Amino acid sequence: MIDNLTSYGPQSFEMPLRKINVLELAGLAPGPFCGMILADFGATVIRVDKIGLKQRDYVAHGKRSIALNLKSPKGAEIFRKLSNKSDVVIDPFRKGVMERLKLGPEDLMKTNKMLIYARLTGFGQEGPYARMAGHDINFLGLSGLLSLFGRANQKPTPPVNFAADFAGGGLTCALGIVMALYERTQSQMGQVIDASMVEGSAYVGSWLFRTQKSILWGRPRGQNVLDSGAHFYDTYETQDGKFMAVGALEPNFYSIFLEKLGLTDDDVPQLSNFEESKAKLSEIFKQKTQEEWSRIFDGTDACVTPVLSLEEAPRHPHNKFQDSFAVTKNGTVVPKPSPRLSRTPGKSNFEGVNPVPGENSREILAEFGFGKDEINEYVSSGVVQQVLRKSKL
Repeated sequence: MIDNLTSYGPQSFEMPLRKINVLELAGLAPGPFCGMILADFGATVIRVDKIGLKQRDYVAHGKRSIALNLKSPKGAEIFRKLSNKSDVVIDPFRKGVMERLKLGPEDLMKTNKMLIYARLTGFGQEGPYARMAGHDINFLGLSGLLSLFGRANQKPTPPVNFAADFAGGGLTCALGIVMALYERTQSQMGQVIDASMVEGSAYVGSWLFRTQKSILWGRPRGQNVLDSGAHFYDTYETQDGKFMAVGALEPNFYSIFLEKLGLTDDDVPQLSNFEESKAKLSEIFKQKTQEEWSRIFDGTDACVTPVLSLEEAPRHPHNKFQDSFAVTKNGTVVPKPSPRLSRTPGKSNFEGVNPVPGENSREILAEFGFGKDEINEYVSSGVVQQVLRKSKL
């Protein structure tokens, strides 16, 4: 915490969130992603798992795990003691869950006035939907944004669980935590963050809301300039079954695009005959491979780039030069922390393993001042679970 500058467990003293201690209550995608961001930029993140949990967390590198029975009085007391020495709690549960355990923000902030208590839920803490279950597709639907995604004359198409879970959820919550931590340096007070994925998604889509009366919109889904309605803002299949992304939006860029294709504006006018132009461009792009088209457009302002697979992205010359991705020993592609900070950049523990729920229980309790006999009693009584990682011999 900022008042005593104490931190627990491994961390880097060259990253911006060093000495920040985070308790991340185990949940699905958005909560773990929020914790991952904080860990990537130096925070010490402890994931609090349920006893017997076997749920796999794919973004837990750099975190450690303690398994607690929070429904037991002793387990709840352990959590209170951990929170008293922590800066942030990430709560992914629906409204009322932590209050029933007497571990809600009002309970914990009585003894730790500097605690940042981040509540990350789908529908927020208040309103008719506050206690309802939901997933990314539901939150995105309620935000208004899902109605915009999809091809012409087809039903709305969710962009996997990207927009609400991760952009409007985990990333937005992490931003709120960092802002609250900064404010705390002045007020010496913590606060509660209500991160709703419906509201977060809508906020990420602010530009989409604010531009609806511009010339970019006004037609049904999939028939506007930026939603695949226009021939100069779409993807095209190449001879080898791959794709090129075309974004020649501005007239000067569109002119370069046509020049590289050997066409004129009379052949393919920019602001008319969209469907006819799409058909022409589709035939043209199928005449060369993705690599051949890349050689033609690379280094120009035509706004044409290859559509890469996750496996191909790290090998692309630009991404390789920027060192934007890491590839782990088992072949998993992992994006490096972004944005880049010039003096205190983030750093992921790419080759580290995701902790098994309860793998670090004993060491965490010891670091927080619990005695050996006390820890043994907690483990033997089932209040705390210590799990050993199986050797891969």
